[in-house]
Amino acid sequence: MRFLQKSIRNIATPFIPPYTKNHHNSQLINTSHFDNNSIAIGKGIPCLGLNGGPGVSHSWAFSFQVATKTQAETDRYWHAIIDNGGQASECGWCQDKWGISWQITPLALTEAITDPDPEAARRAFEAMMQMGKIDIAAIEAARRG
Repeated sequence: MRFLQKSIRNIATPFIPPYTKNHHNSQLINTSHFDNNSIAIGKGIPCLGLNGGPGVSHSWAFSFQVATKTQAETDRYWHAIIDNGGQASECGWCQDKWGISWQITPLALTEAITDPDPEAARRAFEAMMQMGKIDIAAIEAARRG
């Protein structure tokens, strides 16, 4: 996670709480006000937030993927990002208000697009390509044909 403000204190304070609140197994470990860096655990994965300066920005090339089990869980993560200044995109992708990309990916989608039946996988993939937030029932219906 890169932060563009001059002081990590200014961005880490508002940035970290929404994630630790909405993403289980997440916590802020340490914030260094000397070198403007922050260490956090996101979904159990250690992350180092660096202040890259004004010439460094986020891109779609890096994203966090959140594997969800239910539609309710999918909706909760999606809305935690979108309803707090984020932006919806396609195929389960979204960006939070800081420009970090997220893939909210139901396990049902992963199973469907890797179905051993290539036609079932194709149908599920084509259904996904029409979606913003993933609709598990629609993916499962497409998989069944």
